[in-house]
Amino acid sequence: MKNLKYILVLLIATTFSSCGFYNFTGSTGKIDAKTFQVNFFQNNADLIEPGIDRQFTLALQDLIMNQTNLNLVSNSGDLVYEGEITDYRITPMTATADQQAAQNRLTIRVNVRFMNRKKETDDFEKSFEFYYDFPGASLPTSAILGPAIQTIFERITQDIFNESLAKW
Repeated sequence: MKNLKYILVLLIATTFSSCGFYNFTGSTGKIDAKTFQVNFFQNNADLIEPGIDRQFTLALQDLIMNQTNLNLVSNSGDLVYEGEITDYRITPMTATADQQAAQNRLTIRVNVRFMNRKKETDDFEKSFEFYYDFPGASLPTSAILGPAIQTIFERITQDIFNESLAKW
């Protein structure tokens, strides 16, 4: 009985002590920064969808604010995110027997430059891309594009967060 109590106490202590290395956002270790800035991501894609540049910039700001305790600043941030939307395209993915698109894919690519003024070895420049498939009979109107762009930006911003701060 004494051994069972000892094992139970050891198991509980080990479980709670291991949580000290990770937080619920997935970032490991201590972030040695207090502020971040997200510069405006210009839309340089060949096909322009109005407003997605502002929408992406705000989505990245919101994600970092919600998953860290960093403060958003407009300049001189410890962490700086900047870049541009480099690709926005809709391509047919599958065809029907009469050569009509059965499914289309919206793909967005964003080039990101990340600078950590506290630890320059963390700096990177990298492209992030994701897609959303929708029926070929549907026109790419706001009813389709709204959820598609939101889904794509959720994935891309999370990938940027993981690359810059999660350090798995």
